[in-house]
Amino acid sequence: MLESIKQKPAGLAASRLPDFRNLGVILRVLLAVNLLALLTVAIREDDPARLVGELALMAGRVEFALLVAVVLLYLGAPLLRGLAPLLGHAAVFGVVTLAAAAGEWLPGAHANGALARPLGWAWLATALCLVYFDWRSRRLSPALAEARLMALTARIRPHFFFNSLNGVLGVIRSEPRRAERALEELADLFRALMQDGRERVSLAEEVELAERYVDLERLRLGERLSVRWAFADVAGGGSEGADAAGRSEDAVREALLRARVPSLMLQPLLENAVYHGIEPAAGAGEVVVRIGRRGGELRIEVDNPVAPSATHHAGNRLALDNIRERLMLFHDLEARLEIDESGGRYRVRIRLPFETEVR
Repeated sequence: MLESIKQKPAGLAASRLPDFRNLGVILRVLLAVNLLALLTVAIREDDPARLVGELALMAGRVEFALLVAVVLLYLGAPLLRGLAPLLGHAAVFGVVTLAAAAGEWLPGAHANGALARPLGWAWLATALCLVYFDWRSRRLSPALAEARLMALTARIRPHFFFNSLNGVLGVIRSEPRRAERALEELADLFRALMQDGRERVSLAEEVELAERYVDLERLRLGERLSVRWAFADVAGGGSEGADAAGRSEDAVREALLRARVPSLMLQPLLENAVYHGIEPAAGAGEVVVRIGRRGGELRIEVDNPVAPSATHHAGNRLALDNIRERLMLFHDLEARLEIDESGGRYRVRIRLPFETEVR
């Protein structure tokens, strides 16, 4: 396991293309190319009086080609994803070449019709963007997130481990079969904690892991701990929304559980809810887990009571920051984690793209 932390995934040995359907990638491409265009004009033009005119001229040449390239790369992202790294990079340069040529063939775009300079500039901008995304993917390698995840679980594990063992000891004489099942669940849970945290898993696996965790916590908390699962699919308007509304609850749950999510995302949220909301409270409390889809977005909410006498808040922010970081790592700007505390309830909401295929 230590070796897997120190090493980067094998897929990063060869430079990988960014996901051109990711909102963060698109925004960074637009920003980087426009900044390069601005820098090019600023270096080439010494006369401040002509700077605005040159900027407008440069924008006219760049923006159309940039828009065409972004659209083509967005549409071709699934095909690019299946290519070898070298072919993928060649395809990207081919798309940029077509976009730059299309921009130069616009009426009045270039008086002499020469393509050498605009193509050279476009290739330079493409190379710089690809180098940046490659550097960024290596710097924010999932191996780093795995190391942070290991540090997180190392902090959470001791109190949960000893509490679980105490719970097993409490029922080993009166309910030996239940104690045996609890030990099996504990082994399965820790096996999952030690798995590779660099890949995404199905939401069904996350829910199953979370349910095992809840069963273990019930050994010591008993009826004080209640967890309610709610699944809903609001796919949007039109026929798609009508189909979602007409499906049974089991069908909706099955469809949602096929979604791919970062591993070990749900269990830490439930552990926080139990540790900070149920355990310090004098009476029983209910944790509500809501999982739904709205259009192309998967939404997960963990809602727990706020114990008035809660005194141990250390570690709550650590788990949330870790999950937020891994969401950014996998989905960039398309995912977010929000916290809301009101009405005596503490809610953690996660939104991320609803995807079922392995990428």
